Amino acid sequence: MKKPRVVILGAGFGGLTAAKALSGKAHVTLVDRHNFQTFLPLLYQVATAGLAADHVAYPIRGALRKTDVAFRMGSPLSIDHKNKAVKLDSSEILEFDHLIVALGSATADFGVKGVQEHALGMKSVSEAITIRAEVMRRFEDLCRFEDETVFSISVVGGGPTGVEMAGALAELVRGPLRSDQENAAAHIDIYLIEAGPRLLPSFSPRLSARTQRDLEKLGVKVRCNTAVKEIKPRKIELKDGTFIPSEVTIWAAGVQGEPLAKQLNMPVTSTRIDIEQTLQVQHYPHIWAIGDIAGAKSENGRYLPMVAPVAMQQGRWVARQIMAITQGKQAGKFVYKDKGSMATIGRHKAVVEVKNLQFAGALAWSAWLTLHLFYLLGGRNKVLTVADWMWNYLTFDRGNRHIMDSM
Repeated sequence: MKKPRVVILGAGFGGLTAAKALSGKAHVTLVDRHNFQTFLPLLYQVATAGLAADHVAYPIRGALRKTDVAFRMGSPLSIDHKNKAVKLDSSEILEFDHLIVALGSATADFGVKGVQEHALGMKSVSEAITIRAEVMRRFEDLCRFEDETVFSISVVGGGPTGVEMAGALAELVRGPLRSDQENAAAHIDIYLIEAGPRLLPSFSPRLSARTQRDLEKLGVKVRCNTAVKEIKPRKIELKDGTFIPSEVTIWAAGVQGEPLAKQLNMPVTSTRIDIEQTLQVQHYPHIWAIGDIAGAKSENGRYLPMVAPVAMQQGRWVARQIMAITQGKQAGKFVYKDKGSMATIGRHKAVVEVKNLQFAGALAWSAWLTLHLFYLLGGRNKVLTVADWMWNYLTFDRGNRHIMDSM
């Protein structure tokens, strides 16, 4: 049986999983604009000085070392459907029998003015380093004052990313920064702003309430039912006409499908590629879409969440379907198996929800640490991450408080 030629656009969780699953069974070429994969779930720890930046990045070629998958660093410019080929910005043209689009997501501003100009996103290592540098730079400014000058940090978005960021910032202030300069740390306010009635809306109301209590114990000023009208320099204007002071604004209010999909003339609805239940792109049975870019829906008609487990399950699924089609079989319908959700708030504080099972506190925190360490790529990264976590835990310190964005 002749091996199919498969080109995969994007080396995130979905694309890399699909590539490994097809290794040895197909001629696979994996394409990404970076030569490394970023472990996005731990990016907020880089932003809050908990981890070094290279702990959450892993070389793609290293991840493919024991496979026969080829890698190309570049971005797709166009897709030739007639000849089944994709052109890269390097001018290389890759021919395929099957194309897997796994381009991921980008920050969504939902039409709020000033997000692009005055807020910081959380989708890349460079953005995380910028957040860390801005927070530390403002802290250094605050250390020069002996008066009651207050420095405010705002996190917009009460989902898992926003909750984890706000909690980590609070612990950074209460721990290392207080030890560095107590008076300055005492004058830092942290706001968490959520437009809806509660934090973590995808979790149960009980866990949402527990999350808010834990954050408030850490000193976070939680503002639910608070819609943002515009992000301005040093402040946030709310839809009710009031303002929240904000020297640094971190935008964690949501993501959208990577805009590059439209440039490639893929059929798109609500920023996601229109697909069949098989994950094949509508009108293009030789093209598949997985992960954040794919418009896959659950049985209740809602889009599947933009999280790593969805992308990884879809990556393995598409690999099986491509091989089935190669053998003359029909592609089946993808069904996502939800294994639960979790979010960490701080030391010994986390929430976990798996179907009807809900728990919080130290046990949930331990489960969160274990799961994220399991999925982190690279033995070196695992060892160094554990070392940083142990140091942070035992000393209440964070050794990555560097201002490095301008170096």
